[in-house]
Amino acid sequence: MKNLFKDTVKDKVLTEEHPEEFLGKYLVLEQEYKAAIKEVTTKLEILDEEFKCSHEHNPIHHIETRLKSPKSSINKLIKLNKPLNLEELQANVKDIAGVRVVCNYIDDIYTIAHLLTNQSDITLMTEKDYIANPKPNGYRSLHLVVTVPIFLSKGVKYVPVEVQIRTIAMDFWASLEHSLRYKVPTDTTKEIEKRLYDCAESISLVDSEMQMIHKTIQEHEFTGKES
Repeated sequence: MKNLFKDTVKDKVLTEEHPEEFLGKYLVLEQEYKAAIKEVTTKLEILDEEFKCSHEHNPIHHIETRLKSPKSSINKLIKLNKPLNLEELQANVKDIAGVRVVCNYIDDIYTIAHLLTNQSDITLMTEKDYIANPKPNGYRSLHLVVTVPIFLSKGVKYVPVEVQIRTIAMDFWASLEHSLRYKVPTDTTKEIEKRLYDCAESISLVDSEMQMIHKTIQEHEFTGKES
């Protein structure tokens, strides 16, 4: 733990906690974030199964989860120029627990977001819609930070979880862009960034077309049942 902390903070001086104490407490805190991930994931799986029964359609293609490492969390506090202690961590880093929901169609994204945030024990803290307003590099996704209750021996605690919801196509682009970005030769950066952006735009058009095809098929099936 000492080496991890030294490598991460470099010359930054701690004011409130020793490195070993911080990391030790962080590892205890991880259990709470893991529990929160399980709570959100279970809610999403239940919604997906219920939607399949009532609408004959699974809005969720798959779910991925991740827990931010101590090193990443510490780096984020340093970037925010905050003291390295547990209180500052919980107050300022809201994406320690992460759930990525990959949906089939664009409409599914907003359906899942609405169903999840409408649950009585879920509180929506922030929402960033990078689908309606893509990032400059072309990135698209719906980002929510929600709090979910976890039930511990000492009582109930509300823990933040970042939920990213995107389509298969958006996830495909984001995954490849992330891996390619760090391999771009310096002399071709602008050209590669432009090509990646163009790919994002093309993929967005495909996403919209697949959505329309899906709606057409649904309407046809509904008409057939009615007749």
